[in-house]
Formats: sequence, C-alpha cells, structure tokens
Amino acid sequence: MTSIAKVPCTIVTGFLGAGKTTLVRHILQNAQGRRLAVIVNEFGDVGIDGEILKGCGVETCSEDRIVELSNGCICCTVADDFVPALESLLALDNPPEHILIETSGLALPKPLVQAFNWPAIASRVTVDGVIAVVDGAAVAAGRFADDPVALAAQKANDAAVDHDNPLEEVYEDQLLCADLIVLNKTDLLSSEDRERVTAEIKAAVPRAVKVVEAEGAKLDPKVVLGLKAAAEGDLAARPSHHDAEEGHDHDDFESFIIDIPAVAEPADVLARIGSATAAHDILRIKGFADVKGKPMRLLIQGVGQRLQHQFDRAWRPGESRQGQIVVIGQKGLDRAAIAREISGG
Repeated sequence: MTSIAKVPCTIVTGFLGAGKTTLVRHILQNAQGRRLAVIVNEFGDVGIDGEILKGCGVETCSEDRIVELSNGCICCTVADDFVPALESLLALDNPPEHILIETSGLALPKPLVQAFNWPAIASRVTVDGVIAVVDGAAVAAGRFADDPVALAAQKANDAAVDHDNPLEEVYEDQLLCADLIVLNKTDLLSSEDRERVTAEIKAAVPRAVKVVEAEGAKLDPKVVLGLKAAAEGDLAARPSHHDAEEGHDHDDFESFIIDIPAVAEPADVLARIGSATAAHDILRIKGFADVKGKPMRLLIQGVGQRLQHQFDRAWRPGESRQGQIVVIGQKGLDRAAIAREISGG
C-alpha cells in the first residue's frame, strides 16, 4: 500500500514588526505556480496582516486559501482554531501543496509545532521548517537581545533588579525553535552591527541553525521552503522558557483599535502616529487610512518610531473607507490619549 505524502507546512515566527507578513507575501508572489495556502494569526481584532496578504493578487493562492485566526494567540488556541483551520485547507478540492503559517508576534512556536502530533492531523501534515524572522535594527539597539553574563553581574551587584523580561523570553523562544533564522532589515545595520547581532543569535541557539540576511524580507522561496525538518519529531532539540508550564498568557501586552478620519495627505496621519509612539510605550502600529481624493488605501506599519507606508491596493466598490489603526504595546497604555493623538480628535 502506497503511503500518502504529508503536506509540508512552514511556520513563520518572529517578534512584532520583524517582517513576517512581508516575507510570506514575497513567497506568495514568487511561488512559480506552486499551490500555496496561508494561515495567519493576529494579535488584536482587525485582520490587517490577512488583508495585506489577500491584496497580493497571486492566482495560486486565492483569498479562500488565506485563513485568518484573530480571536487569540495561535499557540494558546490550537484545539479551537488552528487544527480546524488546517483541516479546512486540506479538505479543499484542490488542496495546497505547501501551507505557510504566520504566527502573531507574541506567539511561542513550540506549542504550535507540538500540535502537528495531534492524531487528527499527524498523518497528513509535517512541519517543513520553523522560520524565525528577526528585526536586525531592533536587536542591534538592544531592545530584544539578552546578555546573560551582564545580567548575572547586575544581579550580583543589585538584588532589586528585575530580570524577568517577557519580551526577551518570547524572542529567545522563537530563536530556539527555529530551523532557519532570517536577520531582516540589514540595510539599516552597519557591517559591525550585522556581525555582532549574528554572533549574539548564534550564541543564544545551542544547535547549528543557519542565519541568512535579508533586506525587506526578500528571500528566494527555495531558501525558506523545502527544509524537510520534520520539526514535530525533533521537539527535544528546541528548548523553551515555558517547557515546564502548562500554558502561558500575554497579560503583559494589550492591543486596541483606533478609528481615524480621512486625511488630506499621508504625512498628516504619519506625523500624529510618530508623535504618539514617541510619547507612549507602543511596540507596533499597523492599519489602513483613507487619503482624500485617492482611489487606493494607505497601508501603515510601524515598529517603535520606525514607520513605513504605501498605497497597497484600490478600495473595493462598496467597501467602507473607514481608516483603522491597531496599536499593540505593554499593558497600561493610555488608550484615550493615544486615540486622541492619532485620530487628531
């Protein structure tokens, strides 16, 4: 009896704003006829990342092959959301040849890899590889990197220092689970910083994992797909800060949505967002705005105070042109103040 080949799945993980959606979109646009499907997980209530992917217009990955999960972190809702989403794609008349799974920036990849051993899907899919996308500029600035030697010295000298940084635990867990690490945004780094960050990453990962550099998350799909890692059978080699826990939560983070009125120029809303991110502990901004007189919607994305914008697609007939921005940050954000500052109210 001939066994049925498992459908390979690639998990794309990485911190907030590292470039995961950009990488997935680039793979879709350069699939060279391969039938792909995507499961994308949002942290927040507005499916911005799914909308970005649906707007890429790739024939071999139509909108019905892009599944959005927006009611919780994918690593926390495996049974309720992820497994049914995967089964729905496998049940298509012309099922995908490869499935891309983009986690939220706060997800831990290991529980998701473990889910591939669930009886309902274990014989049908395999984890081809876990790809960790790293925001090189952020790590170079020291925001999501950790120096255990320095922390040990601090602890010895100051018993009051709190070393429990959930951001760094998430970042490290993503690296520790990876089969390939993409050091993204290298165009924002000096050669010295690239070498230093690469060395820090390799020192943090106890096994040999290749680190590849990218600008704008542009990589040949052949580099990312076809790793044949079968990661679900290699869990012991992927340590996690949360291995001894039954579960985890994201109580240190929060997200909310701001409605913004139409703007005369992109610079208007970008200036307000820049001012708000400078004044508040905002980690990530993403959303769309309506620019008066323009037939296309304005896509806005930001990490800290680094903002990017572009007109990504035309507004559809009958589609609401209400601008919306998702704000993600540490718990305790002043929502009212941020909403006033960004909306101009």
